[in-house]
Amino acid sequence: MSVSVNNSVREQSAPITVAGAGVLGLWQALALARSGRRVRLIDRAPDPLSTSASSYGGAMLAPYCEAEAAPRLVFDHGLDGLAMWRDIYPGLVNNGTLVVAASRDRGDLDHFRRMTEHHATCDAAEIAKLEPDLGTRFPAGLYFADEAHMATPHALEFLLSSVRAAGVDVHFGTELGEFIGVIADEDGLLVDCRGIAARDQLSGLRAVRGERVIVRTGEILLHRPIRLLHPRHPIYIVPWGDERFMVGATVIESEDNGPISVRSMLELLGTAYALHPAFAEAEIVDAGAGLRPAFDDNVPRVLVSADTRVIKVNGAYRHGFLLAPVLANCVAGFLDGSTKTHPLIVATSDTAWPLRSAGEVI
Repeated sequence: MSVSVNNSVREQSAPITVAGAGVLGLWQALALARSGRRVRLIDRAPDPLSTSASSYGGAMLAPYCEAEAAPRLVFDHGLDGLAMWRDIYPGLVNNGTLVVAASRDRGDLDHFRRMTEHHATCDAAEIAKLEPDLGTRFPAGLYFADEAHMATPHALEFLLSSVRAAGVDVHFGTELGEFIGVIADEDGLLVDCRGIAARDQLSGLRAVRGERVIVRTGEILLHRPIRLLHPRHPIYIVPWGDERFMVGATVIESEDNGPISVRSMLELLGTAYALHPAFAEAEIVDAGAGLRPAFDDNVPRVLVSADTRVIKVNGAYRHGFLLAPVLANCVAGFLDGSTKTHPLIVATSDTAWPLRSAGEVI
């Protein structure tokens, strides 16, 4: 939808407050600061890098794999997101993705092949060359060479360090309500990236629970994320280095933000064991659950208020790391007038601030 851009002096010089320091907010703050804006980043959590929904993400940049179920829009812009991460993050591991399935689940692999592109079909010997520790356990697989991954904590720490280096004023352990009056007094702009915490101000936003487990073992070495297809319990395992592996992730339509359930833990670890028996002796380092914000179509959006003073970036679903840089460019381009229209930018009639006083709860 086309959104008119008011290139007034106020908009060009107004300070911008980014609320939410997950992967979306960090990318927003970084892109805006590097474009010459004065930026403030706030988050209600004292340590958002370890508590945000982003901290539970797999941090796989896999637009080709995601095309199996995601809308085409995610694939098209996901390619841009992958390129932007490659430009900025030296810790990115560009080893691709390997998708495998047991013999009895060959139909799932065939379906995945039909729904995706830019992959090579592998037999057992070729899988063993890519991942020697898997050997010939799986008769066939798909290798997506042009994908990448990263260790989630390291990537978030890199973004925060880059944000600080760009001159962003960072305030953690701070409620948005504490700054509403300040933003209004300075005639500033708000970019709201608070995820599910902004649900009361965003119609149609829902919570999708995702659970994951971090394990440590020196008994197996993997060079890239492995996706094991299964009709009931598909998983991915992402090597994080230092003998750590991220095993995820459930996708549950639930607003429960509690600890990981016994059922989910058994499903994740049981399927990891099916990938390789070495995971049976792995140490469980951490386990947890987060709530992914999502709209009905599972596509994130940049929602611009009628007066252009409030921009809401939300609905990342499973695509936060992949599309965060794209969404950041959308907002920066919209504000400087270089992006007149974009499929991810939507105009809204809302002109109200998300909160009006420090006493209101986010």
